[in-house]
Order: sequence, then structure tokens, then C-alpha cells
Amino acid sequence: MQIYGLSSLAAFGAGFVNAFAGGGTLLTFPALLYSGMPSIKANATSTVAVWPGSVTSSWAYRRQLSENRARVWTLTMPSLFGGLLGAILLLKTPESFFRFIVPFLILLACALLLLNEPMGRWVSQRAGAHPKKHAAAIWISQFAIAVYGGYFGAGMGILMLAAMAIFLPEDLQAANGIKNFLAVVINGIAIIYFIAVGAAVLQVALVMAVAAIAGGFVGAKLAQRMSPRLLRGAVVIFGVIVAAHLMIKK
Repeated sequence: MQIYGLSSLAAFGAGFVNAFAGGGTLLTFPALLYSGMPSIKANATSTVAVWPGSVTSSWAYRRQLSENRARVWTLTMPSLFGGLLGAILLLKTPESFFRFIVPFLILLACALLLLNEPMGRWVSQRAGAHPKKHAAAIWISQFAIAVYGGYFGAGMGILMLAAMAIFLPEDLQAANGIKNFLAVVINGIAIIYFIAVGAAVLQVALVMAVAAIAGGFVGAKLAQRMSPRLLRGAVVIFGVIVAAHLMIKK
């Protein structure tokens, strides 16, 4: 029962912070690790658990998606292929090696989370710029980001914003909408694979998903009263502490 209590609390917190700050995976994944779940299974289970919240976030941007339908579909295929390849690579990775690199992946996610606000400003500043005609480059970059997303995923949204700012200058709302939808695609194909091969603990993931949805509802209600920067900073500090602890345990 301990795994349900800790993972549900973390999932509620993940849904809460994802509502307006991001970085929820940095709560759910460590919670599953500390509950005693093997690292690869914890990563797969965490991905399944937070996916419904991503769907909700994407639905909120349906107008922006409709206005950018051609761009969205252009990037959907590399997202599918890359997300599936990342998920396959994850399950092909030896447990001992993945546990070794986990602290570094968490630190990478923390660094990406810190870039969230400056990246948003950069995208906004580039609004109105002329889109660059580099279809192959944006396809390849999205494929690479999707591989990372299927493999670990935390912080991939920041990478997508960066790629879109470089290759597809657009306003921040449109970029966020495209990014959220592609995250649903990447994680969606990954969880189909995880479930098909039995890599995720579904009982735990479903309980966490309910908690994450509840946390997202509460977070949306309180979004105007809390500082996203402060909450994001707290998640980053937590992530760094977790990474340091995992390194010391080796």
C-alpha cells in the first residue's frame, strides 16, 4: 500500500504543478523509484500516469491547433516514429545502466525546466518573423526530440519550443498548442508500447492518473494566486536533491 500512497501524492502534486508551471514528471518518477519500483518500470508507469493530464492540456489549445493544422500534421509522423523508437530503446536498456544515467536525466530535465520562461520570451520575440524553409531540419529535430520523449521525456516540451522558435517562428500560444499536442502523440505511442509489452504497472498508473487529474483541477483553480516561477524553482530544487541522492546511493 505504500507505493499507492506515495505515488498518488506525487501524482496529485504533478498534476498541480503541470497546471501552470510544468515539471510534474520530476515528482512522479522519483516517487515510484523510492517506492521500490525498478527504474525502467517506474519510468514507463510514470509516463502512463501523467498522459491523461497532457490530453487535457492539449484540448485547451484546440483553436490554435485548428489554425495550424498543416504544421501539426507535418510534425505528427516524426513524433510517432521517434516516440516509439524511444520507448523501444528504453526497454532495451539494461536496468543497471538506466539506473546509472537516471540522475543525469533528472538534472537535464531540471535544466530544461529552468529554460521554460526564457524560452517563452524568445518564442514571443520571434513572432512575426519569416518562417524558415527548412522542412527537413524541423522534421529531423522533432524526430530526435520524440526519441528523447519516448525514452525519458521530462523537459521535452522545452526542446520542442526551441525547435519551433528556430524553424517555425510563431506566437507563444500557437507554439504551446502544437507542443502540447505533439507531447500527447509522443507519450501516447510510448504508453501503447509499454502497455502492450507489460512494462508499466497499470494498477498503480491508473490510481496515479486519477490523482494527477485531481491535482490539475486544483492547480487550475489556484493558478492566479501562485507564482509559476516560484513553484517551478521548487520542483527544480527537488529534482536536484533527488539526483544528488541517487548519485550518493551508487
